[in-house]
Amino acid sequence: MRKSFPAEDLARDGRFRRANMEDRFEDPRNDLLPAGRRGGKLTPERPDAAHAARQLMHGIFVGEIQALEGAGRTVWDFDDDEAPFALKLDMARQCWDEARHTEISVKLGEWMGTEIGEFAETTFLYQAACNPDPVLRLTGVNRALEGLAIDVFNTMREFGQASGDPVLSFCEDWMLADEVTHVKMGSDWLRRLTEHDPDRRQRALEFQRVVDKLFSFRGFRGEGDDNPIQLARTFRRMAGFNDTEIDEIAEVSDETIAQEAVAPAG
Repeated sequence: MRKSFPAEDLARDGRFRRANMEDRFEDPRNDLLPAGRRGGKLTPERPDAAHAARQLMHGIFVGEIQALEGAGRTVWDFDDDEAPFALKLDMARQCWDEARHTEISVKLGEWMGTEIGEFAETTFLYQAACNPDPVLRLTGVNRALEGLAIDVFNTMREFGQASGDPVLSFCEDWMLADEVTHVKMGSDWLRRLTEHDPDRRQRALEFQRVVDKLFSFRGFRGEGDDNPIQLARTFRRMAGFNDTEIDEIAEVSDETIAQEAVAPAG
């Protein structure tokens, strides 16, 4: 079995449609979308709520598949001197969780009226798991993208509660607990593997910041302790982030949102 398996060779059946991440970001049709479709909070009051929820659910589903594939590659790709056996055990546990999440997400997609392949799949998450340094894999996937999953699952859980869907809210709450554990594993191993190598730790954190700048905290606003942004902070703190790290993520997101607000439309 070969190592460092490239994203373009991932096995998919005919239901899946692959899309390039850069093409999606640069699609000029994005400027024609209402503001809510470009990162606004998902609520039942949005005119496109049903469509947006199905699209997000499909994105969760393909993300779970890639998280499973990425964690599995980390178990296989490295010798024990590169990735300790205990780390591989954590990644094997994560594979079990992601396989369960994939099954739950398929059933939730059916429950919400969508099907595999209705929306496109990008492979950004798996690509982050292809880094040749196991520490950068952990920061890119477990700390950054699994951190995003905390935000997404929290959003879907709240959407289920607000729309009176106990099936959606219960399933998302159940998976959310696993995501906190996955991020915590990334935080713990980052510190353990770079305890005596500050330069490597800095490279890993910079890689995480790049990923966070693209995805994390976008669309979450609020001031009180019970709003989504504060809940996201609480969950990240539980997952091993310190307050300075959380503030840096939020600051990057604020800069991104501010740039979008002043950018000319069309």
